[in-house]
Amino acid sequence: MSVATSNPARPAGHALVQALIAQGVSTCFGVPGESYLAVLDGLHEHRERIRFIACRQEGGAAFMAEAQGKLSGRPGICFVTRGPGATNASIGIHTAFQDSTPMIVFIGQVASDQRDREAFQELDYRQVFGPGTLGMAKWVAEVQSADRLPEYVARAFHVAMQGRPGPVVLALPEDMLTTPTTAAVLPRVEPAQAWPAPGAMRTLRQMLVDAERPLLIVGGPGWDAEGSAALERFAEAWALPVANGFRFQDTFDNRHPQYAGDVGIGINPKLAQRVKDADLVVALGIRLGEMTTGGYTLLQAPRPLQKLVHIHPGAEELGRVYAADLLIQAAVPAAARALAALEPPTALRWRERTAAAQADYQANLVPSAAVEPLDMAEVMKTMQRLAPEDTVYTNGAGNYSGWLHRFVQYPAARLHGRTQLAPTSGAMGYGLPAAVAAALLHPDRTVVNVAGDGDFLMNGQELATATGYGARRLISIVVDNGSYGTIRMHQEREYPGRTSGSDLYNPDFAALARAYGWSAERVDTTAAFEPALARALERGTPTLLHLKLDVDVSTSRTTLTAIRDQAQVQAHARGPA
Repeated sequence: MSVATSNPARPAGHALVQALIAQGVSTCFGVPGESYLAVLDGLHEHRERIRFIACRQEGGAAFMAEAQGKLSGRPGICFVTRGPGATNASIGIHTAFQDSTPMIVFIGQVASDQRDREAFQELDYRQVFGPGTLGMAKWVAEVQSADRLPEYVARAFHVAMQGRPGPVVLALPEDMLTTPTTAAVLPRVEPAQAWPAPGAMRTLRQMLVDAERPLLIVGGPGWDAEGSAALERFAEAWALPVANGFRFQDTFDNRHPQYAGDVGIGINPKLAQRVKDADLVVALGIRLGEMTTGGYTLLQAPRPLQKLVHIHPGAEELGRVYAADLLIQAAVPAAARALAALEPPTALRWRERTAAAQADYQANLVPSAAVEPLDMAEVMKTMQRLAPEDTVYTNGAGNYSGWLHRFVQYPAARLHGRTQLAPTSGAMGYGLPAAVAAALLHPDRTVVNVAGDGDFLMNGQELATATGYGARRLISIVVDNGSYGTIRMHQEREYPGRTSGSDLYNPDFAALARAYGWSAERVDTTAAFEPALARALERGTPTLLHLKLDVDVSTSRTTLTAIRDQAQVQAHARGPA
Protein backbone atom coordinates (compact mmCIF):
# COMPACT_ATOMS: atom_id res chain seq x y z
CA MET A 1 0.00 0.00 0.00
CA SER A 2 1.31 3.44 -0.96
CA VAL A 3 1.80 5.71 2.05
CA ALA A 4 2.18 9.47 1.80
CA THR A 5 5.42 10.85 3.22
CA SER A 6 6.21 14.35 4.40
CA ASN A 7 8.16 16.76 2.23
CA PRO A 8 10.54 19.63 2.92
CA ALA A 9 8.81 22.97 3.19
CA ARG A 10 8.08 24.47 -0.23
CA PRO A 11 5.52 26.98 -1.53
CA ALA A 12 2.04 25.55 -1.88
CA GLY A 13 2.21 26.37 -5.61
CA HIS A 14 5.11 23.94 -5.90
CA ALA A 15 3.23 21.34 -3.83
CA LEU A 16 0.33 21.60 -6.27
CA VAL A 17 2.62 20.82 -9.20
CA GLN A 18 4.06 17.84 -7.31
CA ALA A 19 0.52 16.61 -6.62
CA LEU A 20 -0.31 16.77 -10.33
CA ILE A 21 2.81 14.81 -11.21
CA ALA A 22 1.81 12.18 -8.64
CA GLN A 23 -1.53 11.86 -10.47
CA GLY A 24 0.28 11.13 -13.73
CA VAL A 25 -0.21 14.57 -15.28
CA SER A 26 2.53 15.40 -17.79
CA THR A 27 0.77 18.22 -19.71
CA CYS A 28 -1.50 21.03 -18.61
CA PHE A 29 -3.07 23.90 -20.53
CA GLY A 30 -3.78 27.47 -19.58
CA VAL A 31 -3.22 31.18 -19.89
CA PRO A 32 -0.74 32.63 -17.36
CA GLY A 33 -1.89 35.11 -14.75
CA GLU A 34 -0.37 37.01 -11.86
CA SER A 35 -2.75 35.32 -9.42
CA TYR A 36 -0.95 31.98 -9.67
CA LEU A 37 2.68 32.94 -10.24
CA ALA A 38 3.77 30.46 -7.55
CA VAL A 39 2.28 27.61 -9.59
CA LEU A 40 4.03 28.82 -12.75
CA ASP A 41 7.28 28.86 -10.76
CA GLY A 42 6.59 25.29 -9.66
CA LEU A 43 5.99 24.28 -13.26
CA HIS A 44 9.37 25.81 -14.15
CA GLU A 45 10.99 23.90 -11.28
CA HIS A 46 9.58 20.59 -12.56
CA ARG A 47 9.63 21.37 -16.29
CA GLU A 48 11.37 18.06 -17.09
CA ARG A 49 8.34 16.14 -15.79
CA ILE A 50 5.36 18.36 -16.63
CA ARG A 51 4.84 20.94 -19.36
CA PHE A 52 2.59 23.96 -19.41
CA ILE A 53 1.02 24.79 -22.78
CA ALA A 54 0.40 28.55 -22.81
CA CYS A 55 -2.70 29.15 -24.94
CA ARG A 56 -3.96 32.36 -26.50
CA GLN A 57 -7.36 32.54 -24.80
CA GLU A 58 -8.84 30.75 -21.79
CA GLY A 59 -11.73 29.33 -23.82
CA GLY A 60 -9.23 27.59 -26.08
CA ALA A 61 -7.23 26.39 -23.07
CA ALA A 62 -10.33 24.91 -21.43
CA PHE A 63 -11.31 23.16 -24.68
CA MET A 64 -7.81 21.70 -24.90
CA ALA A 65 -8.05 20.36 -21.35
CA GLU A 66 -11.49 18.93 -22.12
CA ALA A 67 -10.07 17.15 -25.17
CA GLN A 68 -7.24 15.86 -22.95
CA GLY A 69 -9.85 14.37 -20.61
CA LYS A 70 -11.66 12.68 -23.50
CA LEU A 71 -8.45 11.22 -24.91
CA SER A 72 -6.97 10.00 -21.63
CA GLY A 73 -9.98 9.13 -19.49
CA ARG A 74 -8.34 11.06 -16.66
CA PRO A 75 -8.92 14.72 -15.82
CA GLY A 76 -7.63 17.27 -18.30
CA ILE A 77 -5.88 20.10 -16.46
CA CYS A 78 -6.44 23.81 -17.09
CA PHE A 79 -5.00 26.86 -15.28
CA VAL A 80 -6.59 30.29 -15.63
CA THR A 81 -6.46 33.53 -13.73
CA ARG A 82 -9.30 35.15 -11.83
CA GLY A 83 -12.30 37.06 -13.18
CA PRO A 84 -12.06 37.41 -16.97
CA GLY A 85 -9.81 34.35 -17.20
CA ALA A 86 -12.29 32.21 -15.33
CA THR A 87 -15.33 33.44 -17.23
CA ASN A 88 -13.55 32.91 -20.55
CA ALA A 89 -12.87 29.33 -19.46
CA SER A 90 -16.51 28.71 -18.56
CA ILE A 91 -17.37 27.48 -22.06
CA GLY A 92 -14.95 24.57 -21.66
CA ILE A 93 -16.26 23.81 -18.18
CA HIS A 94 -19.84 23.70 -19.47
CA THR A 95 -18.76 21.45 -22.35
CA ALA A 96 -17.01 19.07 -19.95
CA PHE A 97 -20.14 18.94 -17.81
CA GLN A 98 -22.55 18.17 -20.66
CA ASP A 99 -20.09 15.76 -22.30
CA SER A 100 -19.33 14.00 -18.99
CA THR A 101 -15.59 14.62 -19.39
CA PRO A 102 -13.22 14.54 -16.41
CA MET A 103 -11.47 17.90 -16.06
CA ILE A 104 -10.02 20.09 -13.31
CA VAL A 105 -9.82 23.85 -13.70
CA PHE A 106 -7.56 25.72 -11.29
CA ILE A 107 -8.37 29.42 -10.94
CA GLY A 108 -6.07 31.95 -9.36
CA GLN A 109 -8.04 33.87 -6.75
CA VAL A 110 -7.51 37.22 -5.01
CA ALA A 111 -5.53 37.14 -1.78
CA SER A 112 -7.40 36.03 1.33
CA ASP A 113 -7.17 39.42 3.05
CA GLN A 114 -8.94 41.04 0.08
CA ARG A 115 -11.88 38.63 -0.17
CA ASP A 116 -15.46 39.89 -0.22
CA ARG A 117 -14.47 43.48 -1.10
CA GLU A 118 -15.04 43.10 -4.84
CA ALA A 119 -11.30 43.28 -5.22
CA PHE A 120 -9.70 43.45 -8.65
CA GLN A 121 -11.32 40.71 -10.80
CA GLU A 122 -12.81 39.03 -7.73
CA LEU A 123 -15.61 36.48 -8.17
CA ASP A 124 -17.24 33.92 -5.91
CA TYR A 125 -16.62 30.78 -7.94
CA ARG A 126 -19.06 28.66 -5.98
CA GLN A 127 -21.76 31.01 -7.23
CA VAL A 128 -20.38 31.28 -10.77
CA PHE A 129 -19.92 27.55 -11.40
CA GLY A 130 -22.27 26.29 -8.70
CA PRO A 131 -22.53 22.50 -8.66
CA GLY A 132 -25.79 20.74 -9.30
CA THR A 133 -27.68 18.89 -12.00
CA LEU A 134 -27.93 22.08 -14.08
CA GLY A 135 -24.71 23.72 -12.90
CA MET A 136 -21.39 23.86 -14.70
CA ALA A 137 -19.26 21.73 -12.39
CA LYS A 138 -19.53 18.64 -10.19
CA TRP A 139 -17.71 20.35 -7.33
CA VAL A 140 -16.45 23.89 -6.71
CA ALA A 141 -14.19 24.77 -3.79
CA GLU A 142 -11.72 27.37 -2.63
CA VAL A 143 -8.54 26.15 -0.91
CA GLN A 144 -7.88 28.26 2.17
CA SER A 145 -5.09 26.20 3.75
CA ALA A 146 -1.75 25.42 2.07
CA ASP A 147 -1.42 22.29 4.21
CA ARG A 148 -4.72 20.94 2.87
CA LEU A 149 -3.95 21.63 -0.79
CA PRO A 150 -2.87 18.03 -1.61
CA GLU A 151 -6.08 16.80 0.00
CA TYR A 152 -8.17 19.06 -2.23
CA VAL A 153 -6.27 17.95 -5.34
CA ALA A 154 -6.80 14.26 -4.58
CA ARG A 155 -10.49 14.85 -3.93
CA ALA A 156 -10.78 16.81 -7.16
CA PHE A 157 -9.44 13.81 -9.10
CA HIS A 158 -11.87 11.49 -7.29
CA VAL A 159 -14.89 13.69 -7.99
CA ALA A 160 -13.92 14.33 -11.63
CA MET A 161 -13.66 10.59 -12.42
CA GLN A 162 -16.17 8.97 -10.08
CA GLY A 163 -19.65 7.98 -11.29
CA ARG A 164 -20.59 10.25 -14.17
CA PRO A 165 -17.31 12.06 -14.91
CA GLY A 166 -17.23 15.83 -15.14
CA PRO A 167 -15.40 19.07 -14.33
CA VAL A 168 -14.18 20.29 -10.95
CA VAL A 169 -13.22 23.89 -10.20
CA LEU A 170 -10.67 24.78 -7.50
CA ALA A 171 -10.01 28.43 -6.63
CA LEU A 172 -6.50 29.15 -5.33
CA PRO A 173 -5.99 32.36 -3.29
CA GLU A 174 -2.79 34.06 -4.34
CA ASP A 175 -1.36 34.26 -0.81
CA MET A 176 -2.17 30.61 -0.09
CA LEU A 177 -0.05 29.55 -3.08
CA THR A 178 3.03 31.34 -1.69
CA THR A 179 2.62 29.92 1.83
CA PRO A 180 5.24 27.24 2.71
CA THR A 181 3.90 23.77 3.44
CA THR A 182 5.32 20.36 4.32
CA ALA A 183 2.05 18.61 3.39
CA ALA A 184 2.52 15.20 1.81
CA VAL A 185 1.46 14.52 -1.75
CA LEU A 186 -1.25 11.86 -1.83
CA PRO A 187 -1.17 8.66 -3.95
CA ARG A 188 -2.53 8.39 -7.48
CA VAL A 189 -6.33 8.29 -7.57
CA GLU A 190 -8.19 5.53 -9.41
CA PRO A 191 -11.99 5.59 -9.73
CA ALA A 192 -14.03 2.79 -8.17
CA GLN A 193 -15.78 0.53 -10.69
CA ALA A 194 -19.44 -0.05 -9.86
CA TRP A 195 -20.69 -3.40 -11.21
CA PRO A 196 -24.30 -4.12 -12.13
CA ALA A 197 -26.27 -6.24 -9.69
CA PRO A 198 -26.64 -9.88 -10.81
CA GLY A 199 -30.41 -9.72 -10.38
CA ALA A 200 -30.64 -6.72 -12.69
CA MET A 201 -28.65 -8.57 -15.34
CA ARG A 202 -31.00 -11.55 -15.12
CA THR A 203 -33.94 -9.21 -15.60
CA LEU A 204 -32.26 -7.55 -18.58
CA ARG A 205 -31.58 -10.93 -20.16
CA GLN A 206 -35.22 -11.91 -19.87
CA MET A 207 -36.30 -8.62 -21.40
CA LEU A 208 -34.03 -9.33 -24.38
CA VAL A 209 -35.36 -12.87 -24.72
CA ASP A 210 -38.95 -11.54 -24.77
CA ALA A 211 -38.21 -8.75 -27.28
CA GLU A 212 -39.07 -8.76 -30.98
CA ARG A 213 -37.39 -5.52 -32.09
CA PRO A 214 -34.54 -4.65 -29.69
CA LEU A 215 -32.05 -1.84 -30.32
CA LEU A 216 -28.82 -1.11 -28.47
CA ILE A 217 -27.74 2.58 -28.25
CA VAL A 218 -24.26 3.11 -26.81
CA GLY A 219 -22.01 6.04 -25.97
CA GLY A 220 -20.92 8.18 -23.07
CA PRO A 221 -17.63 8.39 -21.20
CA GLY A 222 -15.34 5.79 -19.69
CA TRP A 223 -14.90 3.35 -22.56
CA ASP A 224 -11.58 1.52 -22.58
CA ALA A 225 -10.23 -1.16 -24.91
CA GLU A 226 -11.50 -4.02 -22.73
CA GLY A 227 -14.96 -2.53 -22.32
CA SER A 228 -15.20 -1.80 -26.03
CA ALA A 229 -14.23 -5.37 -26.90
CA ALA A 230 -16.78 -6.73 -24.40
CA LEU A 231 -19.50 -4.56 -25.97
CA GLU A 232 -18.70 -6.06 -29.36
CA ARG A 233 -18.86 -9.62 -27.97
CA PHE A 234 -22.25 -8.92 -26.41
CA ALA A 235 -23.67 -7.38 -29.58
CA GLU A 236 -22.41 -10.25 -31.72
CA ALA A 237 -23.65 -12.98 -29.38
CA TRP A 238 -27.14 -11.48 -29.36
CA ALA A 239 -27.09 -10.29 -33.03
CA LEU A 240 -28.26 -6.84 -31.91
CA PRO A 241 -28.40 -3.75 -34.12
CA VAL A 242 -26.13 -1.14 -32.52
CA ALA A 243 -26.42 2.63 -32.81
CA ASN A 244 -24.06 5.19 -31.32
CA GLY A 245 -25.28 8.20 -29.35
CA PHE A 246 -24.77 11.78 -30.48
CA ARG A 247 -21.06 12.48 -31.03
CA PHE A 248 -19.99 9.19 -29.51
CA GLN A 249 -19.58 7.51 -32.89
CA ASP A 250 -16.26 5.92 -31.90
CA THR A 251 -17.91 3.76 -29.24
CA PHE A 252 -18.77 0.92 -31.65
CA ASP A 253 -16.97 0.16 -34.92
CA ASN A 254 -18.87 1.89 -37.72
CA ARG A 255 -17.65 -0.77 -40.17
CA HIS A 256 -19.17 -3.61 -38.15
CA PRO A 257 -21.93 -5.56 -39.94
CA GLN A 258 -24.32 -4.83 -37.07
CA TYR A 259 -23.79 -1.08 -36.99
CA ALA A 260 -27.01 0.89 -37.55
CA GLY A 261 -25.71 4.49 -37.50
CA ASP A 262 -25.59 7.43 -35.11
CA VAL A 263 -28.57 8.80 -33.19
CA GLY A 264 -28.23 12.57 -33.14
CA ILE A 265 -28.53 15.70 -35.27
CA GLY A 266 -29.10 14.83 -38.92
CA ILE A 267 -30.09 11.27 -38.06
CA ASN A 268 -30.84 8.89 -40.92
CA PRO A 269 -34.68 9.07 -41.14
CA LYS A 270 -34.83 5.27 -41.39
CA LEU A 271 -32.84 4.90 -38.17
CA ALA A 272 -35.10 7.42 -36.45
CA GLN A 273 -38.08 5.29 -37.41
CA ARG A 274 -36.27 2.17 -36.23
CA VAL A 275 -35.81 3.74 -32.78
CA LYS A 276 -39.52 4.55 -32.64
CA ASP A 277 -40.50 1.06 -33.81
CA ALA A 278 -38.27 -0.78 -31.30
CA ASP A 279 -40.03 -2.65 -28.53
CA LEU A 280 -36.90 -2.60 -26.33
CA VAL A 281 -34.16 0.04 -26.22
CA VAL A 282 -31.04 -0.67 -24.17
CA ALA A 283 -29.20 2.61 -23.61
CA LEU A 284 -25.67 1.87 -22.42
CA GLY A 285 -23.44 4.63 -21.05
CA ILE A 286 -25.20 7.60 -22.67
CA ARG A 287 -27.23 10.40 -21.22
CA LEU A 288 -30.66 10.36 -22.83
CA GLY A 289 -30.48 14.05 -23.67
CA GLU A 290 -32.23 16.19 -26.23
CA MET A 291 -29.89 15.43 -29.15
CA THR A 292 -29.84 11.65 -28.75
CA THR A 293 -33.61 11.46 -28.34
CA GLY A 294 -34.56 13.84 -31.16
CA GLY A 295 -35.89 16.46 -28.79
CA TYR A 296 -37.39 13.78 -26.50
CA THR A 297 -39.54 12.44 -29.37
CA LEU A 298 -37.75 9.25 -30.48
CA LEU A 299 -38.18 8.17 -26.87
CA GLN A 300 -41.21 10.01 -25.55
CA ALA A 301 -40.69 11.69 -22.20
CA PRO A 302 -41.31 10.92 -19.46
CA ARG A 303 -42.65 7.44 -20.31
CA PRO A 304 -41.40 5.94 -23.59
CA LEU A 305 -43.60 3.74 -25.74
CA GLN A 306 -40.70 1.31 -25.96
CA LYS A 307 -39.48 -0.70 -23.00
CA LEU A 308 -36.34 1.05 -21.82
CA VAL A 309 -33.25 -0.18 -20.01
CA HIS A 310 -30.87 2.61 -19.02
CA ILE A 311 -27.36 1.72 -17.83
CA HIS A 312 -25.27 4.67 -16.68
CA PRO A 313 -22.41 5.30 -14.20
CA GLY A 314 -24.14 8.27 -12.55
CA ALA A 315 -26.99 7.68 -10.12
CA GLU A 316 -28.22 11.25 -10.66
CA GLU A 317 -28.69 10.58 -14.39
CA LEU A 318 -30.88 7.50 -13.96
CA GLY A 319 -34.56 8.44 -13.91
CA ARG A 320 -33.77 12.12 -14.48
CA VAL A 321 -36.01 12.33 -17.57
CA TYR A 322 -37.33 8.86 -18.33
CA ALA A 323 -39.34 6.42 -16.24
CA ALA A 324 -37.43 3.41 -17.54
CA ASP A 325 -38.42 -0.22 -17.06
CA LEU A 326 -34.97 -1.07 -15.69
CA LEU A 327 -32.32 1.27 -14.29
CA ILE A 328 -28.79 0.00 -13.70
CA GLN A 329 -26.01 2.08 -12.17
CA ALA A 330 -22.65 0.73 -13.32
CA ALA A 331 -19.32 1.84 -14.72
CA VAL A 332 -19.41 1.45 -18.49
CA PRO A 333 -16.54 -1.09 -18.84
CA ALA A 334 -17.97 -3.18 -16.01
CA ALA A 335 -21.45 -3.10 -17.52
CA ALA A 336 -20.11 -4.14 -20.92
CA ARG A 337 -18.26 -7.11 -19.43
CA ALA A 338 -21.38 -8.16 -17.51
CA LEU A 339 -23.45 -7.95 -20.69
CA ALA A 340 -20.89 -10.04 -22.57
CA ALA A 341 -21.39 -12.79 -20.00
CA LEU A 342 -25.15 -13.08 -20.73
CA GLU A 343 -25.96 -16.32 -22.53
CA PRO A 344 -28.21 -15.76 -25.56
CA PRO A 345 -31.00 -18.17 -26.53
CA THR A 346 -30.46 -20.53 -29.44
CA ALA A 347 -32.90 -18.64 -31.68
CA LEU A 348 -32.90 -14.87 -32.15
CA ARG A 349 -35.93 -13.43 -33.92
CA TRP A 350 -34.41 -10.12 -34.99
CA ARG A 351 -31.45 -11.18 -37.18
CA GLU A 352 -33.17 -9.95 -40.34
CA ARG A 353 -33.97 -6.62 -38.70
CA THR A 354 -30.31 -6.23 -37.73
CA ALA A 355 -29.27 -6.90 -41.31
CA ALA A 356 -31.86 -4.40 -42.55
CA ALA A 357 -30.55 -1.75 -40.12
CA GLN A 358 -27.05 -2.25 -41.48
CA ALA A 359 -28.36 -1.98 -45.06
CA ASP A 360 -30.06 1.31 -44.16
CA TYR A 361 -26.79 2.59 -42.74
CA GLN A 362 -24.85 1.61 -45.86
CA ALA A 363 -27.45 3.30 -48.07
CA ASN A 364 -27.09 6.48 -46.00
CA LEU A 365 -23.39 6.58 -46.90
CA VAL A 366 -24.39 7.21 -50.53
CA PRO A 367 -25.17 10.91 -51.12
CA SER A 368 -28.46 11.66 -52.86
CA ALA A 369 -26.89 13.75 -55.62
CA ALA A 370 -23.55 15.26 -56.61
CA VAL A 371 -22.96 18.89 -55.69
CA GLU A 372 -20.91 21.23 -57.85
CA PRO A 373 -18.35 22.66 -57.76
CA LEU A 374 -17.43 21.38 -54.27
CA ASP A 375 -19.09 18.22 -52.95
CA MET A 376 -18.65 17.88 -49.17
CA ALA A 377 -19.72 14.23 -49.22
CA GLU A 378 -16.85 13.43 -51.57
CA VAL A 379 -14.53 15.56 -49.46
CA MET A 380 -15.36 13.45 -46.39
CA LYS A 381 -15.01 10.16 -48.27
CA THR A 382 -11.66 11.24 -49.69
CA MET A 383 -10.47 12.27 -46.26
CA GLN A 384 -11.47 8.89 -44.84
CA ARG A 385 -9.69 7.06 -47.66
CA LEU A 386 -6.39 8.95 -47.41
CA ALA A 387 -6.03 9.51 -43.67
CA PRO A 388 -4.63 6.77 -41.38
CA GLU A 389 -7.19 4.62 -39.56
CA ASP A 390 -6.20 5.99 -36.15
CA THR A 391 -6.73 9.62 -37.21
CA VAL A 392 -8.39 11.79 -34.57
CA TYR A 393 -11.21 13.91 -36.04
CA THR A 394 -12.42 17.03 -34.25
CA ASN A 395 -15.20 19.51 -34.87
CA GLY A 396 -17.18 22.21 -33.13
CA ALA A 397 -20.79 23.11 -33.87
CA GLY A 398 -22.52 23.95 -37.12
CA ASN A 399 -24.26 22.39 -40.10
CA TYR A 400 -20.90 21.54 -41.68
CA SER A 401 -20.43 18.84 -39.01
CA GLY A 402 -23.31 16.86 -40.52
CA TRP A 403 -21.08 15.76 -43.41
CA LEU A 404 -18.43 14.59 -40.97
CA HIS A 405 -20.94 12.66 -38.84
CA ARG A 406 -22.67 11.09 -41.82
CA PHE A 407 -19.81 10.06 -44.06
CA VAL A 408 -16.79 9.36 -41.81
CA GLN A 409 -16.68 5.86 -40.32
CA TYR A 410 -15.05 5.74 -36.90
CA PRO A 411 -13.25 2.64 -35.58
CA ALA A 412 -14.12 1.25 -32.16
CA ALA A 413 -12.32 2.53 -29.08
CA ARG A 414 -10.81 -0.94 -28.60
CA LEU A 415 -8.61 -0.34 -31.66
CA HIS A 416 -7.18 3.16 -31.23
CA GLY A 417 -8.89 4.81 -28.25
CA ARG A 418 -10.90 7.96 -28.93
CA THR A 419 -10.97 9.09 -32.56
CA GLN A 420 -13.89 11.55 -32.35
CA LEU A 421 -13.57 14.74 -30.33
CA ALA A 422 -16.77 16.76 -30.64
CA PRO A 423 -18.89 18.67 -28.12
CA THR A 424 -22.29 17.20 -27.27
CA SER A 425 -22.86 20.60 -25.67
CA GLY A 426 -22.93 22.13 -29.15
CA ALA A 427 -20.16 24.61 -28.34
CA MET A 428 -18.78 26.54 -31.29
CA GLY A 429 -15.03 27.02 -31.42
CA TYR A 430 -14.24 23.60 -29.91
CA GLY A 431 -12.70 21.80 -32.86
CA LEU A 432 -9.44 23.68 -33.43
CA PRO A 433 -8.29 23.78 -29.77
CA ALA A 434 -9.25 20.10 -29.39
CA ALA A 435 -7.20 19.27 -32.47
CA VAL A 436 -4.19 21.23 -31.19
CA ALA A 437 -4.40 19.36 -27.87
CA ALA A 438 -4.66 15.99 -29.61
CA ALA A 439 -1.70 16.78 -31.87
CA LEU A 440 0.46 17.83 -28.90
CA LEU A 441 -0.59 14.89 -26.71
CA HIS A 442 -0.27 12.30 -29.50
CA PRO A 443 2.39 13.56 -31.92
CA ASP A 444 2.51 10.15 -33.63
CA ARG A 445 -1.14 10.39 -34.78
CA THR A 446 -2.72 12.40 -37.57
CA VAL A 447 -5.32 14.91 -36.34
CA VAL A 448 -7.91 16.48 -38.65
CA ASN A 449 -10.11 19.36 -37.57
CA VAL A 450 -13.19 20.14 -39.67
CA ALA A 451 -14.56 23.60 -38.88
CA GLY A 452 -17.10 26.05 -40.22
CA ASP A 453 -16.06 29.62 -40.92
CA GLY A 454 -17.96 31.04 -37.94
CA ASP A 455 -16.87 28.15 -35.74
CA PHE A 456 -13.20 28.44 -36.67
CA LEU A 457 -12.77 32.13 -35.90
CA MET A 458 -14.06 31.72 -32.36
CA ASN A 459 -10.71 30.16 -31.45
CA GLY A 460 -8.60 30.61 -34.58
CA GLN A 461 -5.86 32.25 -32.54
CA GLU A 462 -4.87 28.81 -31.25
CA LEU A 463 -3.11 28.29 -34.58
CA ALA A 464 -0.29 30.11 -32.77
CA THR A 465 -0.30 27.54 -29.96
CA ALA A 466 0.11 24.71 -32.47
CA THR A 467 3.03 26.51 -34.13
CA GLY A 468 4.70 27.55 -30.91
CA TYR A 469 4.68 24.09 -29.34
CA GLY A 470 5.67 22.13 -32.43
CA ALA A 471 2.47 20.35 -33.45
CA ARG A 472 3.17 18.27 -36.53
CA ARG A 473 0.56 15.99 -38.09
CA LEU A 474 -2.29 18.48 -37.80
CA ILE A 475 -4.71 19.54 -40.54
CA SER A 476 -7.56 22.04 -40.23
CA ILE A 477 -10.23 22.07 -42.93
CA VAL A 478 -12.25 25.30 -42.87
CA VAL A 479 -15.60 25.11 -44.65
CA ASP A 480 -16.40 28.69 -45.64
CA ASN A 481 -19.92 29.53 -46.81
CA GLY A 482 -19.93 33.10 -45.51
CA SER A 483 -22.71 32.38 -43.04
CA TYR A 484 -23.67 31.14 -39.62
CA GLY A 485 -25.18 28.22 -41.52
CA THR A 486 -27.25 26.58 -38.80
CA ILE A 487 -28.89 29.87 -37.82
CA ARG A 488 -29.50 30.77 -41.46
CA MET A 489 -31.18 27.38 -41.97
CA HIS A 490 -33.51 27.95 -39.01
CA GLN A 491 -34.29 31.47 -40.20
CA GLU A 492 -35.28 30.20 -43.66
CA ARG A 493 -37.44 27.53 -42.05
CA GLU A 494 -39.22 29.83 -39.60
CA TYR A 495 -39.06 33.18 -41.45
CA PRO A 496 -38.44 32.34 -45.13
CA GLY A 497 -36.58 35.06 -46.99
CA ARG A 498 -36.21 37.21 -43.85
CA THR A 499 -32.66 36.59 -42.66
CA SER A 500 -30.81 38.83 -40.24
CA GLY A 501 -27.42 38.66 -38.56
CA SER A 502 -26.35 35.36 -40.08
CA ASP A 503 -24.08 36.67 -42.87
CA LEU A 504 -20.32 36.66 -42.22
CA TYR A 505 -17.47 38.75 -43.56
CA ASN A 506 -14.51 36.38 -43.63
CA PRO A 507 -10.76 36.80 -44.05
CA ASP A 508 -8.62 34.87 -46.47
CA PHE A 509 -8.27 31.86 -44.19
CA ALA A 510 -5.25 30.50 -46.08
CA ALA A 511 -3.40 33.81 -45.74
CA LEU A 512 -4.33 33.97 -42.06
CA ALA A 513 -2.92 30.49 -41.46
CA ARG A 514 0.33 31.37 -43.23
CA ALA A 515 0.69 34.40 -40.96
CA TYR A 516 0.67 31.96 -38.02
CA GLY A 517 3.38 29.81 -39.63
CA TRP A 518 1.10 27.15 -41.10
CA SER A 519 1.09 25.85 -44.65
CA ALA A 520 -2.21 26.59 -46.39
CA GLU A 521 -4.12 26.11 -49.62
CA ARG A 522 -7.49 27.21 -50.96
CA VAL A 523 -9.73 24.52 -52.47
CA ASP A 524 -12.67 25.48 -54.68
CA THR A 525 -13.52 22.20 -56.44
CA THR A 526 -13.99 18.56 -55.53
CA ALA A 527 -11.20 17.51 -57.89
CA ALA A 528 -8.73 19.86 -56.20
CA PHE A 529 -9.34 18.50 -52.72
CA GLU A 530 -7.63 15.10 -52.97
CA PRO A 531 -4.21 16.38 -54.13
CA ALA A 532 -4.36 19.20 -51.57
CA LEU A 533 -5.09 16.75 -48.75
CA ALA A 534 -2.39 14.37 -49.96
CA ARG A 535 0.15 17.18 -49.82
CA ALA A 536 -1.00 18.10 -46.32
CA LEU A 537 -0.63 14.52 -45.10
CA GLU A 538 2.83 14.20 -46.63
CA ARG A 539 3.99 17.54 -45.26
CA GLY A 540 3.91 16.47 -41.62
CA THR A 541 3.52 20.07 -40.43
CA PRO A 542 0.34 22.02 -39.61
CA THR A 543 -1.71 22.74 -42.72
CA LEU A 544 -4.97 24.60 -43.27
CA LEU A 545 -7.22 23.86 -46.25
CA HIS A 546 -9.70 26.65 -47.02
CA LEU A 547 -12.79 25.17 -48.72
CA LYS A 548 -15.13 27.66 -50.34
CA LEU A 549 -18.75 26.41 -50.29
CA ASP A 550 -21.86 27.99 -51.75
CA VAL A 551 -24.13 29.35 -49.01
CA ASP A 552 -27.12 27.50 -50.49
CA VAL A 553 -25.52 24.12 -49.67
CA SER A 554 -26.97 23.95 -46.19
CA THR A 555 -26.71 20.36 -44.94
CA SER A 556 -25.81 16.88 -46.16
CA ARG A 557 -29.48 16.38 -47.10
CA THR A 558 -30.91 19.65 -48.40
CA THR A 559 -30.34 23.25 -49.53
CA LEU A 560 -31.47 26.62 -48.22
CA THR A 561 -33.57 27.08 -51.35
CA ALA A 562 -35.44 23.84 -50.68
CA ILE A 563 -35.96 24.75 -47.02
CA ARG A 564 -37.23 28.22 -47.95
CA ASP A 565 -39.56 26.92 -50.66
CA GLN A 566 -41.05 24.31 -48.34
CA ALA A 567 -41.57 26.88 -45.58
CA GLN A 568 -43.32 29.24 -47.99
CA VAL A 569 -45.62 26.47 -49.22
CA GLN A 570 -46.51 25.60 -45.64
CA ALA A 571 -47.11 29.25 -44.76
CA HIS A 572 -49.38 29.65 -47.79
CA ALA A 573 -51.33 26.53 -46.80
CA ARG A 574 -51.89 27.92 -43.30
CA GLY A 575 -53.21 31.19 -44.68
CA PRO A 576 -52.79 34.65 -43.14
CA ALA A 577 -51.95 34.83 -39.45
